[in-house]
Amino acid sequence: MMSFILADLRRFKGGALAVIVLIALSVALSVTVTLQERAVRLGSARAAEKFDLLVGAAGSETQLALSAVFLQPSPLPLMSGAVLAKLAADPRVDFAAPVGFGDSEAGHPVVGTTTALISALSPKLAEGALFTRLGDAVVGSDVPKQLGAEIKPMHGLSDIGGETHTEIVYKVSGRMAPTGTAWDRAILVPIRAVWQLHGMAGEQDHDHDHAGETPEAAASEEHDHEHAHVDADAAIDEQFDAETPGIPAVLIKPKTIADAYRLRQDYRGKTTLAVFPAEVLTRLYATLGDARSLLLAIAIGTQVIVIAAILLVTIMHIGARQRQIGALRAFGAPRRSVVAIVWGELLLLFLAGFVLGILLGYAGAQLISASLTATTAVRMPVEFAREDISLAGWFMALAVLVSILPALLTLRLSPARALKA
Repeated sequence: MMSFILADLRRFKGGALAVIVLIALSVALSVTVTLQERAVRLGSARAAEKFDLLVGAAGSETQLALSAVFLQPSPLPLMSGAVLAKLAADPRVDFAAPVGFGDSEAGHPVVGTTTALISALSPKLAEGALFTRLGDAVVGSDVPKQLGAEIKPMHGLSDIGGETHTEIVYKVSGRMAPTGTAWDRAILVPIRAVWQLHGMAGEQDHDHDHAGETPEAAASEEHDHEHAHVDADAAIDEQFDAETPGIPAVLIKPKTIADAYRLRQDYRGKTTLAVFPAEVLTRLYATLGDARSLLLAIAIGTQVIVIAAILLVTIMHIGARQRQIGALRAFGAPRRSVVAIVWGELLLLFLAGFVLGILLGYAGAQLISASLTATTAVRMPVEFAREDISLAGWFMALAVLVSILPALLTLRLSPARALKA
């Protein structure tokens, strides 16, 4: 019987191929939406889990998390450097690492921070060593720079034509192991080098505190002063006091979970904001989930239309094959065999389209994830989950039921009438 079904499908291979492609495209849309939404959730969650607590100036929680954790270029208001000094001395804090943005090199963000954050992101460097001088830099795993390579920071981003700083040239001293986060594309330098380069060496150098301003406002004031030359050979100093310059964010590693919640409570006020990055992502997932539901509804609607069209074409096809069906019945083929042949042909088309759709959907999700990873450096794993098995089961059951309807219509055809048609 299978050989007969395959031979019959080869006779009508054009129509069969069209049915398979229609089914495959509708299934691929659902698979791509499901896998991509899951990849974004998994990738962003794994990237955020390296950061327990985030403190910044009062403002948007979402923007603070996106800028500090995912290094998305966006102005953040600066908070008083005294907050960093207080956090660094807090017995509940394992480490408090400031982050300073504003520069880039060949499209890679240059981030000022401390060795404590680098050690937290990459406990063991892939090569080289942590920075010990103001002119040292540690690059992320995706930055195409060799040890000893020079880095000339540019103010802002290269695509908006910022000016290249001439006051310092960093040299790569180490490379982090892959982290699967946006920091794989970053260039990390000593925070004090960033402050000195931008004329923010401390209250002893400036009588204006940048706290509460955005980096753009602070930068506009920088142009009223000459950028200070930075001694690249000077030793780094990671001790902070009340005269520390304003900073956009501090990444914190609390000693215990209880300490994390107490710190978040203590630093949620009129001037500062403390957030759990994972908590911010949860709210974003809710929005993402709404978008996924909408796209899945569109995909399901598309599948319903495709199935209806296939049923219509199949019924018309059966009508055109009345003589063939009548001949089978006239030569003694039992009714159940005729029903099985028609049902088997349609079910085989559904299964072929389903398998092709899964492959196309998986490939589509992989391409989208690769594109997003290339842009953000956040690894977005495309993988199937256990709940996908139940969805596949439902599709199989639906395919079996939908395929049986046209097959049952053949029971209404009498051999004599079919041969006269």
